[in-house]
Amino acid sequence: MAPRTHDEETGGRTVSKGVDGTPAPAACEPEPTRPQTEPTGSETEPNPVPTASEAEPAAFGTDPAEPEAASVVSGAASSASGADRRVVAVRRVAAAGRRRHSVQLLGSAVLLAIALTGGAIAVGAARDGGPAVAAASSAVDPGVLAGGNLDTGIAALQAHLRSQPRDFGSWATLGLAYVEQARTKGDPARYPQAEKALKRSLELAPGNDQALAGRAALAAARHDFKDALTYADQALKQNPYSERALSLRVDALVELGRYAEASRAAGTADTRKPGVPVFTRYAYVHELRGDVPTARRVLEQALDVAASPGDVAYVSAQLGQLAWNQGDYKAALGYYARALAADENYLPALEGRARAQAASGRRDEAIKGLETVVSRYPLPGPLVELGELYEARGAAGDRARARDQYALVDAWIALARANGVNADLDTALAAADHGDKASALRAARAEWARRHTVHTADALAWALHVNGHDEEALPYARRATATGYRNAAFLYHRGMIELATGHEKDGRASLKAALTLNPGFSPLGAAKARKALEAAK
Repeated sequence: MAPRTHDEETGGRTVSKGVDGTPAPAACEPEPTRPQTEPTGSETEPNPVPTASEAEPAAFGTDPAEPEAASVVSGAASSASGADRRVVAVRRVAAAGRRRHSVQLLGSAVLLAIALTGGAIAVGAARDGGPAVAAASSAVDPGVLAGGNLDTGIAALQAHLRSQPRDFGSWATLGLAYVEQARTKGDPARYPQAEKALKRSLELAPGNDQALAGRAALAAARHDFKDALTYADQALKQNPYSERALSLRVDALVELGRYAEASRAAGTADTRKPGVPVFTRYAYVHELRGDVPTARRVLEQALDVAASPGDVAYVSAQLGQLAWNQGDYKAALGYYARALAADENYLPALEGRARAQAASGRRDEAIKGLETVVSRYPLPGPLVELGELYEARGAAGDRARARDQYALVDAWIALARANGVNADLDTALAAADHGDKASALRAARAEWARRHTVHTADALAWALHVNGHDEEALPYARRATATGYRNAAFLYHRGMIELATGHEKDGRASLKAALTLNPGFSPLGAAKARKALEAAK
């Protein structure tokens, strides 16, 4: 995810500034236009943009006439009514999943993927109730995609490509826009369309860095981080100053658990292309090492230079998440409020606000907020959170409501897999507590075989625990917390596993640490941690 840096126009070229206001080294040629897969900043920024390291000196060292191309171009974005149809369809699959075996659910999800893709393919956004977009006579301005209406931007790109089918830059932009549409709408059916658009761009201009960076973004979205790293490196060979490729390289290294390399990559990105996208990654690398003060300072610096509403929403939500992780719910709610003031529909802020409300004891508000989130975007994280809130409330019908949310997670995972997404980590996290425990363990082992991160270590540890393999789980639980990353759920999992293996003193210490750090880290987990701690006295 990479919002654009704040640049200034210089003689027709875009030149990023460093902390002293002097132009940063430029690539040989200006980058082609591209979509912003996260909120964007202003095209002009009167003040020089400092590097992230200023906040912490000691940093961690086919033509449209062709059938295939036509299907990509005509894949207009779904409107609100389309999103409603998608949610209804997913719910129908979830209901079927409760009555059938998993094989039948997967088959239903494949049909759902076909239905979603087919139903969304319309010539122009007007067919879904959106505004009609005339064919462009010149290259589509990336600002169209930065203006907050992704569907309209995609429709404009499609119209442009009907008149200019050999514009490789716009094909790459369209591919990236489909990736973003899949992410923001919770619709993995867009990924095959993104792949076709990016392939077309590379057929027209082999080796163009924009499409290579797009392939990196698509691979990352599908959780194929090895390919994401490969494509990011290829893009940087063509353009060492590609902001998107620099950012995606950091992301891929982080998700592969190569944290020292990620830290160096973040420093390189900060030197070459300082700005909001790099700042946020620089901050996360520090957070993973347990250096929360530096992470906070860098994010605050990013917020200071954020000029567009999208950038403000993105960075504010990052600060909200950091505050929530540390149990500072008042600060978290303040940051989420700032994010939503900039963009009232920003999903991470809506979800984060609900989590902070729940942790603050405002459960009914949290449930209402998460119901709104999952009605728009039925993704695993908020679905599980909402299900657990229903369980914690325990009102009439809440157990059935909770089961509905967990069944929807299964439906989403089946849909994701049908569209090329590796959903093993999602499966492991959700199924360990709310599904088939054996499936959780198989998925966790498979994900650990691919990448060794703190998150995959924690997922494997917990899946082993719920399946009764506590001795095998303990080393993974300890590895999940070994970097210093401050995560209450990880500490809770470690504490429960330590108690189960007879390490009572360590177990009590880990559970106390989890509840001290973030006493409302989970609607159900926090209560279980308190109960286990009391029983261990």
